[in-house]
Amino acid sequence: MNESDVFRALADPTRRAVLERLLEGEKNATELREGLGISQPAVSQHVAVLRSAGLIAEKKHGRHVHYSLAPDGLAPVFDWLSRYRAYWPARVERLKTLLKEMDQ
Repeated sequence: MNESDVFRALADPTRRAVLERLLEGEKNATELREGLGISQPAVSQHVAVLRSAGLIAEKKHGRHVHYSLAPDGLAPVFDWLSRYRAYWPARVERLKTLLKEMDQ
């Protein structure tokens, strides 16, 4: 797993929707598919991409597989964003100044 794999996995809106569902807790593939309007094989493909990127984990209970969010998989995203964090305070201050000037 590398940074590119994580960003590639997160680039797809369906995969982001799957991750959103897993925020609620552990789910099986059928539960993940509900409301997405895609086939079971498509869900399996999305799950495989998310799993290989380290974003979800799976547990097998007999024949049943349950998926859960693997928050540590998001570490590359946080690391990448942290490089840009220093730029935001100055920009927010400039925006505040601009808004005050516009208000007067």
